[in-house]
Order: sequence, then structure tokens, then C-alpha cells
Amino acid sequence: MSRNIGSTGGHGRTVGKLCLMVCGMFAFGFALVPLYDMFCEVTGLGGRTGDQYAYDPASMQKDSSRLVKVNFVTNTNDGMAWEFWAESGGVRVHPGEVKEVKFYVRNPTKQRMVGQAIPSVVPGRAAQYFHKTECFCFNNQVLEPGETLEMPMRFIVDPDLPKNVPTVSLSYALFDITEMAAGNMKSRAEG
Repeated sequence: MSRNIGSTGGHGRTVGKLCLMVCGMFAFGFALVPLYDMFCEVTGLGGRTGDQYAYDPASMQKDSSRLVKVNFVTNTNDGMAWEFWAESGGVRVHPGEVKEVKFYVRNPTKQRMVGQAIPSVVPGRAAQYFHKTECFCFNNQVLEPGETLEMPMRFIVDPDLPKNVPTVSLSYALFDITEMAAGNMKSRAEG
């Protein structure tokens, strides 16, 4: 029986290369989230809306020559027991005009819950032209058992929205963050 002793060195290099490859893939996986966020910010893809918009009436002119249809879609994430709806399915607005719509949530459970709404805009390229000056999505919503809450949202469609975009859909996904909020409150109390 003869053994090829020299082959163990080749296996060691192969194992080393595989380990490096696994580490590289792991690091790339962590880098994907910030890369995707940056890509969406630069290209406008993904439909992410920005933070609270500081509206200056002097800097924005209303474009009365056209109307843009804004649709509202409400969804609850799996595990979120709340009822969530908009006062209407959509509105027509002149670009540059401030518009307020109301959304509603109801907690039908027998426990206090915390929710967070995450917005997105379709088409994604319209997200940079959709400005929220007031939105329930900026804060967590806390509802007691059986409580219903009216939540206003004010927005402006920027007059620079391309003319070939006649319709914008604003969608909210509502998540149950009760446990996460309780953990944050506990951490603050201990700190």
C-alpha cells in the first residue's frame, strides 16, 4: 500500500481557499443591504419615500395644468392583527398642492400593541417626487385593546414629477413591533 503524502498539501490549500471564499461570501452578504439602500437612493428604485419634508410655500408653485392620481394601498404584515384602511382609495391632486388624507387603524385584540407603518411608492422613480410633510409612518403607533385611531397624512406631489407619470400609488405595510418596542423600553430603563 503506497500513500501519496504530497497530496495533503494540495488539500490544505483547497480547504484554505474554500474558507476564504466562505468568509468573502459572508462579508458580501452583510454589504448587500447598504449597497442596495445606496442603489435605491441613487436610482429611485425600490419606491422608498424620504423623511419628513419641510414645505416652503414660497419655493413650490402649484401646477394647475395637470392632475395626478394618487392611489392608497394598505396592508398588514403576517401576525399583525390590526385593521388598517384609508378614508378613500385615492385622490387627484395638482402637483405642488398640499393634500391631507386620513388613515385609520383599529386594534381588535385584548392587548396593548405597537405598530409601525412602512411606506413605498410605485412607480419607484416617483418616490423622489412624493413628499410627506406629516405622516403616521414617522412614529410608532400605540393602541390599547379595542382602540381606533385616526392618522392624518399630508403630502405634496412635486411639480417636477415627469409628465409621463399620471398615477402614483402609495402603499403602506403595517408591522407589529410590540415585542421590539418593549425591548427598547426595557433597554432605556436599564441604561
